[in-house]
Amino acid sequence: MSHARQQGRDHWRTRRCRRRTGRGASPRTRTLAHLAAGTPALPLLIICVIVLVDLAGGTGKAWLPLLATAPALAAATSRPCGVLGVGFLAALLGAAIGVRHGVAASALTVVLAAPVTVTLAGTLASALRARRERVLAAVRSVAETAQHALLAPVPETVGPFQVAVRYSAAAAEARIGGDLYALIPTPHGVRLIVGDVRGKGLPAVGTAALVLGVFREAAHDEPDLLDVVCRIERSLARNLGADDFVTAVVAGYPRAGRLEMVNCGHAPPLLVRGSDVVAVDAVRPAPPLGLRALSGETPSLQVLSFDEEDQLLLYTDGVTEARDEGREFYPLAEGLARHLCDEPARTLAALHGELLAHVGGRLHDDAALLLLRKPAAVPGAAGAEPVRAAVR
Repeated sequence: MSHARQQGRDHWRTRRCRRRTGRGASPRTRTLAHLAAGTPALPLLIICVIVLVDLAGGTGKAWLPLLATAPALAAATSRPCGVLGVGFLAALLGAAIGVRHGVAASALTVVLAAPVTVTLAGTLASALRARRERVLAAVRSVAETAQHALLAPVPETVGPFQVAVRYSAAAAEARIGGDLYALIPTPHGVRLIVGDVRGKGLPAVGTAALVLGVFREAAHDEPDLLDVVCRIERSLARNLGADDFVTAVVAGYPRAGRLEMVNCGHAPPLLVRGSDVVAVDAVRPAPPLGLRALSGETPSLQVLSFDEEDQLLLYTDGVTEARDEGREFYPLAEGLARHLCDEPARTLAALHGELLAHVGGRLHDDAALLLLRKPAAVPGAAGAEPVRAAVR
């Protein structure tokens, strides 16, 4: 999200004052240059049309009331100095047209009162709009900082894996939501988490920050992946409300060929082996994080073989629950099989584009995609082993 946007930039093409005034320029020159900067083109076009109509047919005085639309449009798109410039020009040319046609002074005054009044009101509105845009830019800057702090960018390569991530927040301007992900190298191998916080808004963001903070700490400290999950569970039990919870998949790669996974009420990851895409369902389903005390069930460790050329896609329900106009869910497994390639970033780019096309351009829930690929270390290496699972 870029925050280098110019405050109050016009939606229409604007005239820029190309002549740079030096330090020795007169105050009048600097004032005129300041007024000319950012003057919108469409309001000027309206004024020019009225003047041309008058010059061509002599009926411009009938169009004089329309001069008030010029500063009104400028107020919606330009800075206060631009509104003043347009209003001054409209009043000046309106007076010239009225004098040219011999309009009575009293009648001309009434006609010109409209553009003058609109100019004054538009200047105030433009100033207030510019102030709101500055505040919005500051809020966006904070949101971007929070995004980088909470959802740190994942490099293209982490340990032995190629990695790609795609994240879309339902609140598009905020760029952040209740979905979470992290992938970090630790002394115990690469570990990762993908989760979804119940609810939306700032409370969900706060819970996501809590989960990620505990995960990053525990992933380095705890040799056992189940202990990492227990650390997160204990922290959430102290800090969440009775109705709050987090679904998550926590995974680790402690040594070559072995992928450990703990699924806490989350959507099953998709394992890609060759051209096959298989959902890795939990052998013993565990409750979401934060609800263990209510269910009394403990999570179990699931072990998969994960060899060269294998890929693993983790995602949140904002992807699988995305619907099109016919209320049909997005077929994630089929989409992954269609766009699968040896570059995770390209795969997710195509998958994300198809997802947006499926929903008509904008998601209505937070959505996260994380694709992990184990590239071949040696050309011509042996093929992958079949999926096997164990529970303890």
